[in-house]
Order: sequence, then C-alpha cells, then structure tokens
Amino acid sequence: MHRILVVEDEEAIRAGLMDLLDIEGYDTASASDGQEAMDKVKQWKPHLVLLDVMLPKASGFEVCRYIRKQQPDVFVLMLTAKNEELSKIAGLEMGADDYITKPFSVSELLARIKTHLRRVGTPSSSTVAEPDTLEFGGARVDFRRYEASRGGHHLDLSAKEFQILRYLAGRPGEVVTREDLLQAIWGYSPDNMPTTRTVDNQILKLRQKFEKDAANPVWIKSVRGVGYKFDPEGSPED
Repeated sequence: MHRILVVEDEEAIRAGLMDLLDIEGYDTASASDGQEAMDKVKQWKPHLVLLDVMLPKASGFEVCRYIRKQQPDVFVLMLTAKNEELSKIAGLEMGADDYITKPFSVSELLARIKTHLRRVGTPSSSTVAEPDTLEFGGARVDFRRYEASRGGHHLDLSAKEFQILRYLAGRPGEVVTREDLLQAIWGYSPDNMPTTRTVDNQILKLRQKFEKDAANPVWIKSVRGVGYKFDPEGSPED
C-alpha cells in the first residue's frame, strides 16, 4: 500500500485530505507544521508528500529541501495558493516534483497522485541501465547522493535536473523527445501533457551549469523539432 503524508496547517483542509485519501485506500499520516513533517518523513518514509507552502516552524520550502537530502526518491506535490506564481517556481527550484493550485478539484488531485504513484515500486519496462555516476567535461555527478561538481566546484542542481541528466546519460547519442521526458521524469500520461516548455526550461538550466557556452552546447544537444540527446564525446555541432 502506498504511503502518503499530508502536510497542511489548516485543520479542516488536512482532515478533508486525510478522509479523501483513506477512502481511496492509501495509507496516510499527517503533519501540521514543518518540523513535524520532517520528523515523519524520516521515521515513516512516505512514497508521496502533499506539502503546503505556508507552514509554522519550518516552511514548505525547508521541508522540501530536507526531503531531497534525506529521501530523494519521495515524490513531492506542493500545494500553493491561486496567485502564488513565485511559490510555484521556488518550490520546483527546491526540488518539488509538481504543484497543484488551491482550490483544486478532488478529481484533479487524485489523478495527479495516481499518475505519480503508478511509478513507485514498478520495475521499468526499459532495459536501459542508467548510470549511478557520470563524468564529462570536467564535471562529476553522483546520482545516488544527488551531488554534482564541475572543475572541483559544487553545483547546485534540483532533483528534476539530476533526473533529466541521468535519463539522457543512460541513452548516450540517442534522441529523447520532450514527451518521453515528461512521461519518464514528471510522470505525465500522453493524454495529460503540459507544455513542453517545462522540459526546455530545465534543459536550459542544465546547460548553464555544465556547458562552457550554453548557447552552443556540446554535451546536451538539441535535435530541432524532436527533443534532446546527450553526446558523451562532447563534440561541437555540425
């Protein structure tokens, strides 16, 4: 049974979410502040966390950072207010996997949860062996520890950036479509795709961190009209 931790300081919302998830058959626990949330993540090891941004004792952003360090495989779905665009962006930068805006419909929330939990504990149908570590162009990446450096200097990558780079590096020279990445990394289904700019923005950030010239990449290349590929040789564009 999948375990879901609900982190919400408003009692009525927290109780409503707990009742909804219990009816759906999930194993649930709750926390009303950021410190309690971090304690339960450590002790209970949930598969997914519904995480409000505004919390007492420690913010949702702090909790998200903690989860990424302690339990990097936990899926984090942040709950944001209708007009908190900066919170959405900041949450994704801190390592959140997705966000949903309050007020949200029950059907939308459950669809998001089911989409993401389908990937938990299910062996991939792909035979691709994705690397645990990667070295290229003076950079070194440890995907198990979520650590990266270039030229001996630490690089601050989001969880999504680690996941995208690992996916591409496991398919050297192979063209990966934006839709492939949205399904494999974000967990979207073909009939529920967001804009592919989501992928493009993450690729741009990776290039800014790993490429000598992000405008003329040699490692993470574009294939016009299709997607991206990782070139293990770092050869310039033709």
